[in-house]
Amino acid sequence: MQKTRILIVASLAFLALVLATIYCGAKYLLAPAANAGNEVRFVVSKGQGIAAIGAKLEEAKLIRSKYAFRLYVQLNKLDTKIQAGSFTLSPTQSTPDIAQTLTEGTEDVWITLLEGWRREEIAEYLETIDLSEFDKAKFLELTATSEGYLFPDTYLVPKEITTTALVNLFTTTFEKKLATVGDFTDAEAKRLVILASLVEREARGSEQMRHVAGILENRLKINMALEIDATLQYVRGNVAGEWWAPPRAADKELKSPFNTYRNPGLPPHPIANPGLSALQAVHTPLESDDFFYLHAPTGEIYYAETYESHLVNVARYLQ
Repeated sequence: MQKTRILIVASLAFLALVLATIYCGAKYLLAPAANAGNEVRFVVSKGQGIAAIGAKLEEAKLIRSKYAFRLYVQLNKLDTKIQAGSFTLSPTQSTPDIAQTLTEGTEDVWITLLEGWRREEIAEYLETIDLSEFDKAKFLELTATSEGYLFPDTYLVPKEITTTALVNLFTTTFEKKLATVGDFTDAEAKRLVILASLVEREARGSEQMRHVAGILENRLKINMALEIDATLQYVRGNVAGEWWAPPRAADKELKSPFNTYRNPGLPPHPIANPGLSALQAVHTPLESDDFFYLHAPTGEIYYAETYESHLVNVARYLQ
């Protein structure tokens, strides 16, 4: 009986020691990583998981343990509350403090410019975002000659970013992306971007884009009119305020240098802002004998070498 009591007491003492060790260990791991240190800007990317965030915090020496961070977040059900964005953190904050800060509203905002938008669409979109210094009229003024050079991408920007800084960000990003495609003279780059803007509006996916780019090159070689509906939409967008309204038969007679039914060759400047895939497609177009293509209601594109074959496709897929 006495041995049983001794065994129970010893077990309880051991359990107390284990619990005390766990408590002290947890307290140490959740404590601030340092007693002093500068504040740093910490970015949580969209879709980044808790494990990756914890590892990044530990690497930045903002927390003592990525495992303790992950466990604390999961136990306190904060994993679904942590936001993507930019935060000011300090190594003098405890892990619970840092975890809570990451749930409380980012200092920056994410903006996403879609491929094929024209600058007016970008301006309308930015006006809906929480950007305290954004001025739509100034943006349109600053980008008057930048159509095609405002790179479509997802950006993390300060809420107080200026309109000028936004334009510089978009155009600088474009220059960096274009450099990954190739090294071009100014004239080559201008031609590439104009063609890419047409391809961006006329095709989807790299395969379609390369095929359409090849067809446009074939037409340009023989001075054949490009006859691109997107250019009609661009002209009407300037007039009607509907940026990409479906083209009408009468639109083919619109008097505009952008009407590629009336004017052979390229339009004067890009009609939209192309993404990287369109730029690459124009740089490496698919070589073929095709001169015609049409979009079926299903989204498929059908190609033809001759006008007669093209008319067969029209009868088969559009009537």
